[in-house]
Amino acid sequence: KVNANLGTSPDHADLQEELLKLRLALEAGADAVMDLSTGGNLDEIRRTILRHCPVPLGTVPIYQAAVETAQRKGAIVHMTLDDIFEVIERQARDGVDFMTVHCGLTFRALERLKKQGRVTGIVSRGGAFLATWMIYNDRENPLYEYFDRLLEIAKKYDVTLSLGDGLRPGSLADATDRVQLEELLTLGELVEEAWKEGVQVMVEGPGHVPLDQIEANVKVQKRVCRGAPFYVLGPLVTDIAPGYDHIACAIGGALAAYHGADFLCYVTPAEHLRLPKPEDVREGVIAARIAAHAADLARGRQDAWQRDLEMSRARSSLDWKRQMELCIDPLKAQKLRAERLPTERDVCTMCGKFCAIKLVKEYLRG
Repeated sequence: KVNANLGTSPDHADLQEELLKLRLALEAGADAVMDLSTGGNLDEIRRTILRHCPVPLGTVPIYQAAVETAQRKGAIVHMTLDDIFEVIERQARDGVDFMTVHCGLTFRALERLKKQGRVTGIVSRGGAFLATWMIYNDRENPLYEYFDRLLEIAKKYDVTLSLGDGLRPGSLADATDRVQLEELLTLGELVEEAWKEGVQVMVEGPGHVPLDQIEANVKVQKRVCRGAPFYVLGPLVTDIAPGYDHIACAIGGALAAYHGADFLCYVTPAEHLRLPKPEDVREGVIAARIAAHAADLARGRQDAWQRDLEMSRARSSLDWKRQMELCIDPLKAQKLRAERLPTERDVCTMCGKFCAIKLVKEYLRG
């Protein structure tokens, strides 16, 4: 399954544009959507997206708690426990399906980060909000310390908790380090606590991981978290692809899904550069769906194999109508073909009358 992230920022808050992103994400085949808004009227944005969203919708409540605290009190560090849990319950009451909560970022993990050091430190926005609060107030992460309170809300409103990786690596140099694994061990413990209370959970995975470490990351998560669903952001397999991070993400996502990851979060071409535009969202979803389909093929899903087989048969018979019906992005395929139509309509302009399939078939028929 594939998730698409939407949402405003303090520098660009346009609800109508977010609704367009939602529509394009759904048309492109997203299985779930997250509203990560931090700008504008956050309640109105979330509730409007909820009304228009037929697939599961997720949020990151600490974003709204931090934004509202900064607006009222001048700084994120002045959040109270009630500020945080009131937003969590407000979003759950609205009907949100799942929530990212960074419960594994503990004082112990922060101490390990300080001792070890990192190239890119903390790159999770929610993780940064909580780490800043913890250091300033010299208190444990409230989402960890009061996890039972979080479970009560999740159970009351039937919300799935997505246990966020606030200490995920933001560069290949930091991948699979002790800080990341420290947080993962804590998340594994929290998975079991949630299950005891009848609350559904999934576990979020790392962001930047080289190809040779992806299999180990997935297998360790599955072992430590007792097989809980694994929701991965990519992972991105290189740090030097701005403008093409959706491709770096799809490469890592395909391998992660093959080895057992369950849920792929897309990345758009705008990652690390700016807030995505609607066309970026569509392109990101398509790239993630290609990764997911490739993994389904490798894992032996018969429906995936059947679709590829039908496409191959359509190509072999030069059935262009059927090819367009089967491809993952019919709109783009049709647009590209129409840009350069061949003289002989049953081939394409790459080979024209020298089409390999057509030539061989003519001579095989004698």
